[in-house]
Amino acid sequence: MRDRYRVERDKRLRADGNDQYIEVVGEFAHYTDDPYVESPIDRPPLTDEVDVIIVGGGFGGLQMGARLREAGVEDLRIIEKGGDFGGTWYWNRYPGAQCDIESYIYLPLLEEVGYIPQEKYSYAREILDYSRRLGEHYRLYDGVMFQTEVTGMTWDEDAARWIVATNRGDALRARFVAMANGPLNRPKLPGIPGISDFQGHAFHTSRWDYDYTGGGPDGNLDRLGDKRVAVIGTGASAIQCVPFLGETAQHLYVFQRTPSSVDVRGNEPTDSQWVAGLQPGWQKQRMENFNGLVSGVPQTEDLVDDGWTDLIGMMIRRFRDAQANGSADIAEILEMANFDKMNEIRSRVDGLVDSPEIAEKLKPYYRMFCKRPTFNDEYLPAFNRPNVELVDTAGKGVDRITEHGLVVDGVEYEVDCIIFATGFEVGTSYARRAGYEIIGSRGQTLSEKWATGMSTLHGMQSRGFPNCFFMQISQAAFTANFPHLLDELSTHLAHIIGHALRQGAATVEVSEQGEEAWVATIVEKGLGAMGALGGADCTPGYYNNEGQAREPSAIQAAPYGGGSIEFFQLLEGWRANGNFDGLEFTN
Repeated sequence: MRDRYRVERDKRLRADGNDQYIEVVGEFAHYTDDPYVESPIDRPPLTDEVDVIIVGGGFGGLQMGARLREAGVEDLRIIEKGGDFGGTWYWNRYPGAQCDIESYIYLPLLEEVGYIPQEKYSYAREILDYSRRLGEHYRLYDGVMFQTEVTGMTWDEDAARWIVATNRGDALRARFVAMANGPLNRPKLPGIPGISDFQGHAFHTSRWDYDYTGGGPDGNLDRLGDKRVAVIGTGASAIQCVPFLGETAQHLYVFQRTPSSVDVRGNEPTDSQWVAGLQPGWQKQRMENFNGLVSGVPQTEDLVDDGWTDLIGMMIRRFRDAQANGSADIAEILEMANFDKMNEIRSRVDGLVDSPEIAEKLKPYYRMFCKRPTFNDEYLPAFNRPNVELVDTAGKGVDRITEHGLVVDGVEYEVDCIIFATGFEVGTSYARRAGYEIIGSRGQTLSEKWATGMSTLHGMQSRGFPNCFFMQISQAAFTANFPHLLDELSTHLAHIIGHALRQGAATVEVSEQGEEAWVATIVEKGLGAMGALGGADCTPGYYNNEGQAREPSAIQAAPYGGGSIEFFQLLEGWRANGNFDGLEFTN
């Protein structure tokens, strides 16, 4: 099995790494247009000053705003390019869009807001509505700037203020800025030769064109009855929308480079009796329980009990069996439990797909957590439909795009529409993903500062960029439940900003020694990018920097190698210490 994994990985290795994707600028800029705005906002440019500007109105910006409100910060603005709060869940409205971490731990601040999700896995519409509820609960609609994109950010040394420029002509001034841009905010396109030549219709899943497909998030895409449709990509977005496309399209081609692991979804309505028995602190307890299990730390109980936590259960059973036999090789137990789980995933394909040939092509041959697992009960059976055709590219991807379709292995597949289910930029430069450059002290840009490697304290602050805070995975921590990380980061940053405002500090800056020590810690821990969780046999993907996780720059930009539990404890201890180690405050 190890050999099989290596063979499958080697098919997909590419020297160009993240350069294989096209930036959505110039002729491709329309892929970032907002199709959901009904009434464009017309307003004059703003030049006012606030204490805090938060960039991004997704879960990161909402949680940052909430924690700042709790810390007593009233003078803040959120800048969001979409037409409302929601971030990823504002953009992702494709049919079947749904969270794949259970909603009781995925939706943040449930206890604070007093809300219980309707189902174990909420659909996008409910998550978007909940995002609005968060904005209202914490008064974040006050001063918010929707349909506005930051175009530049410059530190004014004399005034000790950030000057924030936007595409609306704004020149705002802020004492502090917090970057909550999110890791999944900028669509990416595959660099397939001829991508500009296609004469049919094309769009990205994060900008779903219901005017073309008909229907809505619940399906019934009634305008596709005479259309031949191609989906490029088989990650989380495709897993969810393919069943709906297959129901209505005249013919659907699914172009696959690497099959996803597709486990049981098992969604169900929320149990009212379970809700009645919840005790204060239940959500944090549940989040930490889940994080412990997916981090490989046994818990007395599996509160979430789903496909994410199933692997640790297999590991524990194997460990107990090995102990009973007098031998417990941890590395072997981990590997064999992973084989057990992936064999189960592959067997599920056989049970749901009628054609043995198609089933074999849909089986993932890599370790669990090499790529983000997916959960769906309709995707695999969709390939039993006579109008749904899997085009497996043996790891190479589509050869080229023509005026009329797509070419794989010399065969042209003519289509009317191409849907890019190709995800978002993750491993590209921070400025490229953010869409603007940050200019700090002495005119140095963040790109220049990080040209030879990322350098921060705790992933949240970088020397030379005072009063500037980042909410990101790099040099911070990785957890499957990303809102959990955002909660820990926003709590930490609100602590620092609240302290600075109370003390009347003009600036808060990372010390040279503090930053150097943290970078050394990241490199020393040295697990590399997230895909290292799955070992050397991992197929390329955004978890492992497209197969280039061991490059020096990737290692330096990796999450904290001790894991998220240790990282969260480290932050909590840092705050409790009260010395603000590694930071310098000036008045």
